[in-house]
Amino acid sequence: MTDSNGTAKAGPGKMPRSSGVPKPGSSIQPPKPHAVKPAPGPAQQHPHPVVVPAVSDPSRWGRVDEDGTAWVKTAEGERQVGSWQAGDAAEGLAHFGRRFDDLATEVALLEARLAAGADARKTKAAAVALAESLPTAAVIGDIEGLARRLQAIAEHSEEAAAHAKEEKERARHEHTERKEALAAEAEKIAAESTQWKAAGDRLREILDEWKSIRGVDRKVDDALWKRYSKAREAFNRRRGAHFAELDRERAAAKTRKEELCVQAEELSGSTEWVATAGIFRDLLAEWKAAGRAPREADEALWRRFKSAQDVFFAARNAAVSERDAEFEQNAADKEELLRAYSYIDPSADLEAARSGLRELQDRWDAIGKVPRERMQELEGKLRAIEKRVRDAVDAQWRRTDPEAMARAAQFRERVAQFEEQAAKAQAAGNARDAEKALEQAKQWREWAEAAEGAVSNR
Repeated sequence: MTDSNGTAKAGPGKMPRSSGVPKPGSSIQPPKPHAVKPAPGPAQQHPHPVVVPAVSDPSRWGRVDEDGTAWVKTAEGERQVGSWQAGDAAEGLAHFGRRFDDLATEVALLEARLAAGADARKTKAAAVALAESLPTAAVIGDIEGLARRLQAIAEHSEEAAAHAKEEKERARHEHTERKEALAAEAEKIAAESTQWKAAGDRLREILDEWKSIRGVDRKVDDALWKRYSKAREAFNRRRGAHFAELDRERAAAKTRKEELCVQAEELSGSTEWVATAGIFRDLLAEWKAAGRAPREADEALWRRFKSAQDVFFAARNAAVSERDAEFEQNAADKEELLRAYSYIDPSADLEAARSGLRELQDRWDAIGKVPRERMQELEGKLRAIEKRVRDAVDAQWRRTDPEAMARAAQFRERVAQFEEQAAKAQAAGNARDAEKALEQAKQWREWAEAAEGAVSNR
C-alpha cells in the first residue's frame, strides 16, 4: 500500500506482493507496454475490446535508492515519484513499475476503444485526463511514451468521431433504403399478388427482417412502417374478400351439384339407353362447369352422382350385352335358314323357287336384326338367291306372253303390299324396316315394269 505521496508501506501482518519483475540489470525482453490485440472488423466488433495487460521493465526508466526514494527518468531529468519502505529496492522498483503498467494498460484500453469505434468524445476526455495526471504520476516507466500515445489518442479522436459519424450515417442510409425496398415490396404484394399463401409468408418474412433493422431516423422509420402496415392490411382485406367470394361460389356449387345428383338419381332407372346416356353426358358437363364445393361436401356429392350414373350405365351395358347375344343368335339362325333353303333352283322349278323364296324372305324378316358387322355378308347371300329367282322370272316373262300382264299385275300387287308395309313401319317409327320394304317395293316395281314392257314390245 502507498500513502498520498507515493510512499509504499507494508500493511500490518502482510508482506509486499512480488512483482515477478527481475532486479535491475537482469536481461529480459519485455513486451511493448501498449500491446493490444488487433481490433475486430466491423462484423466482429465487441463492446468491450480485449486488452493484454502491459508488462514493462522499470529498471530502464527509473530507480529506487537504498533509502527507498523512487525516481523516474524524464526529458527534463529525474523526478522523484515516491518513497518505498515496505521492502528492498528491487521490490520497490517492481511496485512502481506495476503502477506504470496499470497506467499503460489504461492507455492501451483507450487505444482499443478508439480503434473499435467507441464514443470518441468520451475516449478523448479520458485521454486528456490521463495526460494531465502524468507529470505527477507515482510510476516508473516510459512516461513520455505514454504522453505521446495519449496525445495521439486525443488528436485522432476527432477524426475517429467524424469517421464514426460517417459510418453511422452510411448505415442509417443503407438501413433506410432497405426498409424502403421492403415497404415497396409489401405494397406490390398487396396490389398484385394472388398467391395467397406464398404472399402471406413473404409479408411475415418482411416483418421479421424489418424488426432486425436498426438505426433509421425515427420519423422516417414511422413513415415507412405506416406504408408497410397499410400494405399488409390491404393484402389481408383483399385475401379475405377473395376467400369470402370463394366460399360463396363453393356454396352455390354445392347447391347446384345437389340438384344434379337428384336429376341423376331420377334417371338411373331409365331404359331409354341412347337418350338417357346423352342426358348423363350433359349433366356431367354441367357438373364440371359448376365449380368446386367445399372439399368434404364435394367428394360426397361426387360419390352420390357417380353412383346414380353407374347404376344406369351398368343396366345399359347389361341390356346391350343381352341384345348383342340376341343378334348373334339371329345371325346363326339366318345362316341356318340359308342352308335350309339352299335347294332353291329356279332353273329346275321356277314356281317352287318363287314359293321357297317367299317363305325364306318371310322367315328372314321374322328372325330380326343381326350384328352390324355380319349384316352385309348375310344380306348379300339372300340377295344372290333373290337375283337368281328374279333372273329366271324375267326369262320366263320373255317366254310366256299370255301370262305377262297377269304377272305384271301380281308384281304391282306386291309393290302395293310392300309400300303398305313401309307405311306401317314408318308410322311405327321403324325406319330400317320401312326402308327395307321400300327397297323390295322398288324391286317389284322394276319387275312389273319389265313384265309390262316385255308384253308391249312383243
